[in-house]
Amino acid sequence: MKGGGVVMAASGTGIARQRHKKRSGEDLRNLLDGTKANGENKQENETSKKYRSMRIRTLSSIWMIGGFVLVVYMGHIYIWAMIIVIQLFMVKELFTLARASQRERQLPGFRLLNWLFFITAMLYVYGRFLSKQLTTTMHSDQVLSPFFKHGLIKYHMIICYFMYIAGFVWFILTLKKGMYQYQFGQFAWTHMILFVVFAQSSFTVANIFEGIIWFLLPASLIVINDIMAYFFGVFFGRTPLIKLSPKKTWEGFIGASITTVLSAFILAYVMGQFEWLTCPRKDLSTGWLHCDPGPLFKPKDYTLSSSVPDWFPWREVSVMPVQRHAIAFGLFASIVAPFGGFFASGFKRAFKIKDFGDSIPGHGGITDRMDCQMVMAVFSYIYYQSFIAPHHYSTDFFLNQILVNLTLEEQINLYRQLGDILNTSQHKLQS
Repeated sequence: MKGGGVVMAASGTGIARQRHKKRSGEDLRNLLDGTKANGENKQENETSKKYRSMRIRTLSSIWMIGGFVLVVYMGHIYIWAMIIVIQLFMVKELFTLARASQRERQLPGFRLLNWLFFITAMLYVYGRFLSKQLTTTMHSDQVLSPFFKHGLIKYHMIICYFMYIAGFVWFILTLKKGMYQYQFGQFAWTHMILFVVFAQSSFTVANIFEGIIWFLLPASLIVINDIMAYFFGVFFGRTPLIKLSPKKTWEGFIGASITTVLSAFILAYVMGQFEWLTCPRKDLSTGWLHCDPGPLFKPKDYTLSSSVPDWFPWREVSVMPVQRHAIAFGLFASIVAPFGGFFASGFKRAFKIKDFGDSIPGHGGITDRMDCQMVMAVFSYIYYQSFIAPHHYSTDFFLNQILVNLTLEEQINLYRQLGDILNTSQHKLQS
């Protein structure tokens, strides 16, 4: 009986082990199936999230481009106003980023001091850039002309200087024991914002009044490069470009660069057809513009070399000189300007934030969209002044100096002296 019991016990133990193994195998298969299902669901969620983000970003881009086109159509003054609004949002986002609220409560008026420095910088920069347009506009107004010519414009620099000194003295008087490091940090932060953000973006305004094309073309190239880098990166991106911005890829960078340069060449030709975009604005009016666009916007015919295949349909091509300059803009917008975005990415990593704000759905804050534009604006201004702008003093330049620096009596005296000189010259020619 004992032997039989042992055998039965051993048999039962074997059956139990087999059942346990079977159950363990089933549990393992279920676990693997569940892990696989979770992985597939996670991948589907990531894909869905990616396309949802793309849809939101695309709709926001369409909305922004539509509003941008409307403002450009309305003219120079409205573009300037748009840039001021953008600068206000950018400065607000950056002031907020570095502000420690718990300490700010113990420093009444510190935020107001930041904005005083901002207004001072705005008056100085725009007063320097737009003095010629302001003088021309106010010259015909008998009431405001003396106030602007012999007041604000003539003493513009010293007015701005004393506004800055007032803020400087205010800052010194508000220093509190135990908070020196924080306050000086905020002081340095404010000046960094004004120099890196405001000063650079203000070059855009100078470009506008030389002709909207010198603002619109560079800004459009940055937008095109950003959009194409995003789409090429999403669909073809495999190789990381830079550690500061993990989502940037070499495929996106190269694809966007090629597209941007080609777009620059085409856009320059299209924009060069419209006087509204090519004519400079010499005052602050909003009327329609008519001017001689000059040789820069007049097509030149070039004969193609004999090495061109016979099947090629054209033997001559018409190219505007501005299109050659546009290639330089396209190269800078696609190769150098993105480093403004990389700088902003490193900046955000330092402060452990994803975006500077949430003003634009799918894009973050205004500063997130303007990082590359600021770099491009400075390059556009310097390139225009170095290679495109005429380097001789025009009649408008001398007239502007006369209106700003001479009183009415001195202007009349100059007029009489010029008349005498011209009459003398005419008599000499006749004799």
